[in-house]
Amino acid sequence: MKVLAGTSNPKLCKDIAKNLKLKLVNTNIKRFADDEIYVEINENIRGNTIFVVQSTSNPANDNLMELLICIDALKRSSAKNITAVIPYFGYARQDRKVVPRTAISAKLVADLITNAGANRILSVDLHAGQIQGFFNIPVDNLFATPIFARHIKKKINSNNLICVAPDVGGVERTRALSRRINTSIAIIDKRRPSPGKSEVMNIVGSVKNKNCVIIDDIIDSGGTIVNATKALKEKGAKDVYVYITHAVLSGQAVDNIEKSQIKKLITTDTIDNLKKIKNSKKIEIISIAPIISEAMKRISNSTSVSSLFK
Repeated sequence: MKVLAGTSNPKLCKDIAKNLKLKLVNTNIKRFADDEIYVEINENIRGNTIFVVQSTSNPANDNLMELLICIDALKRSSAKNITAVIPYFGYARQDRKVVPRTAISAKLVADLITNAGANRILSVDLHAGQIQGFFNIPVDNLFATPIFARHIKKKINSNNLICVAPDVGGVERTRALSRRINTSIAIIDKRRPSPGKSEVMNIVGSVKNKNCVIIDDIIDSGGTIVNATKALKEKGAKDVYVYITHAVLSGQAVDNIEKSQIKKLITTDTIDNLKKIKNSKKIEIISIAPIISEAMKRISNSTSVSSLFK
């Protein structure tokens, strides 16, 4: 078993290798003058089980292409099995045709990764469960909920706590968290008048005088979460805590969060945001490395990954 690190999230790769007590595969990944990506593996990996760790976050196309080239290099180096560890799976929000004559880009990306030579996929909180079916190879979808639940129990007063789904699509994730911390749930009725914009229509459930925990898989520009927090405050909520698996944080997202009524936003390190949030007082990062490394170990040993979440 060996771990090859892409360049999208060096710290996460090092943390995973540290948890597994392994050295990262000796590689040379660089860009030519015209931005073509070059990957060279500087050690023998013939017959090895290889995990290549690479989030397809911003710049999404560059990181995706790097992942594909890494997989191809491993395949041509006679690796026995190649597992693409994609903590953040980019293009996941393009999982269906919302309007006519558009691409289902998530399916296209799945085909690219499979055809490049990956034998298995390991990801965290896929935006849509059906993406697992886009692959013709095994997919393990890990969940950040257990990590969030432990953090809530340790850091937040459990009195008058309620879990809030930011939209109808997030109800299942919210219920999973509420079961772990033994709370009720509320649901925000939201609509999107246009891509990237959201509007809160109503809140289902009582949040008055309660500390609210919003859980979601992705925060992009921050508009949905900021508007949701404002709506909860208007309904009498005390403090609002936000737990996000993938912090994309596009544009002015960090500034929007800092100026909002959010008490604290906690996110995992599936995306490297150390530079973006270095001056933030409201955003906290917790590591997803322990759960990814444990899943990798179980895949390598052919033991159950799903039992991680029981």
